[in-house]
Parts: sequence; C-alpha cells; structure tokens
Amino acid sequence: MANTAQARKRARQAVKQNAHNSSLRSELRTAIKKVIKAVEAGDKAAAATIFQSSMSTLDSIADKKIIHKNKAARHKSRLSAAIKAMA
Repeated sequence: MANTAQARKRARQAVKQNAHNSSLRSELRTAIKKVIKAVEAGDKAAAATIFQSSMSTLDSIADKKIIHKNKAARHKSRLSAAIKAMA
C-alpha cells in the first residue's frame, strides 16, 4: 500500500487512467469488429464506409499512444486488403 500522500495520489490517478485507456481499447476493438463483420456480410460499399469511420478511431487511439502506431497501421492495412479482396 502507498505510504506517502504523493504515492496515494498516483495510485488514484492510475486507476482512473487505466479505466479510460481500457474504454479506448474497447472502442478500438469494436471498430475493427464492425469492419470485419461488414466484410463477412459481403457488402463492399458498407464495408468501405465503416472502414473510413474506423480509421479515424484507429488513428486517434494510436496518437494517444494506447496502441503503437505500427499496430494501427497493420490493422488498417489488413482491413483495407480484406475490403479490396471482396468480389
């Protein structure tokens, strides 16, 4: 347990920040799943529009350093390839 006032405050802040980061990670996963679901449904136009909105989510979360920028780029690349591969 934290002994100093400073350590107690940092522990409180860590809990708050962890909850915020967790919600952002959840938002990221949801955005990716929406695109995958649209691709599996076979609607290329819908998948493309969902992909566009998901990209802004991916970029903003990468900018906040919740995930690494290369991981965001990898997700974007794979999702884009999946959409392009649709018939």
